Amino acid sequence: QVPLVESGGGLVQAGGSLRLSCAASGRTFNTYAMGWFRQAPGKRREFVAAKSWSGGMTYYADSVKGRFTISRDSAKTAVYLQMNSLKPEDTAVYYCAARRLGMTAPREGDEYDYWGQGTQVTVSS
Repeated sequence: QVPLVESGGGLVQAGGSLRLSCAASGRTFNTYAMGWFRQAPGKRREFVAAKSWSGGMTYYADSVKGRFTISRDSAKTAVYLQMNSLKPEDTAVYYCAARRLGMTAPREGDEYDYWGQGTQVTVSS
């Protein structure tokens, strides 16, 4: 098990920013690919961003491209999602995910092995 813990969610006005963090309890993500997904009420879970373990592959959903940035710390102990220019449609529970096979960064949630409990992001208009 790789317990993942997200933090940084909250309530923000449209146009504002939030930074989500995801840390693994007691270990690093050395060779893992990391992804962020979100699920809004009544909707299916959707891909937001992902980064391979080396950082050589980074992908974003079209809906967040240019506004969100996924990053990892050099020690590979945490992954972040910087969210700028937030919109009400970004409101969702955001989940961090880790994939053991880290050479690629899939957009499909089923490709990930471990998940966090989620953190709520609410953007008011």
